[in-house]
Amino acid sequence: DGHSVDCPFVFMHDGRFHMAYTGFDGTGYQTGLATSTDLVNWQREGCILARDPSSPITRYNVSMSWIVRENDIHSAGKLKRIHGKYLGVYHAYPNAGYEEGAAVIGLCWSQDLRHWRVDAPILHAEDGAAWERGGLYKPCLVEDKGTFYLFYNAKTAVKRGWREQTGLATSKDLKTWTRHPASPLIVNGGPGAWDEHFASDPCVLRDGRRWLAFYFGLDAKGVARDLLAVGHSPFKFEKANRILIDVGAPGSIDSTYAHKPSMITVNGTLYHFYCAVSGKWPNQVRGIAVARSKSWD
Repeated sequence: DGHSVDCPFVFMHDGRFHMAYTGFDGTGYQTGLATSTDLVNWQREGCILARDPSSPITRYNVSMSWIVRENDIHSAGKLKRIHGKYLGVYHAYPNAGYEEGAAVIGLCWSQDLRHWRVDAPILHAEDGAAWERGGLYKPCLVEDKGTFYLFYNAKTAVKRGWREQTGLATSKDLKTWTRHPASPLIVNGGPGAWDEHFASDPCVLRDGRRWLAFYFGLDAKGVARDLLAVGHSPFKFEKANRILIDVGAPGSIDSTYAHKPSMITVNGTLYHFYCAVSGKWPNQVRGIAVARSKSWD
């Protein structure tokens, strides 16, 4: 993770807070783990899901961005075992470099969070509709009443000026996956909208009967912010007309982007982790930050 850290996924496990995150070393993505007792000071635990040079899928990249957890927004996100194991979901790009090529999405399994078995991909870009044929991005896997809901963002197949939107595939057995016909469920906004170009990186949780889809929008000026869409089912969402986390003032850690949400609640306080980016490409500084619903004083 010497070049950048990205895509936080925060959860509670064995009485401590954990964060899976994506690290970039100049060749590709790999997955790291950090732990904390207070959600502010974090200890790196090392790389837990590394590239495999012998694999045609993960020889350059493997980013695990979600592990099946408690769905309630008011929870600390304790992990749930599926078939006796922890179930993660990854995406992997086929070539070396920064997100080079059309990524696939697949599942991975672990007994201890340190060692993972990577399964073959379950979704390929070329099998999808036009909105996703450029490649798949961050997956979010939610289990609810025996159905698995795989939310993910994807891009159109153009080299410059592509659009990203968020869709859904479902499964009962984790083997056969069906793309929902209403996808993309979170679409790009119109001219001038916060999400005119990207509606990406879903973090989907429950609030009673409501489904909450936290995501980030990228506008026409290249500014990325964390946003929210709300649904009474996992198949239809209405965008909230509010920015949750906006970019910071010039010179701040998130002056360029404030995006890619991960949410947990501890003692009634909602913690909103996100990727904070400052500077301009290719000299951006990319790290992980947190905001919360209660004052830090």
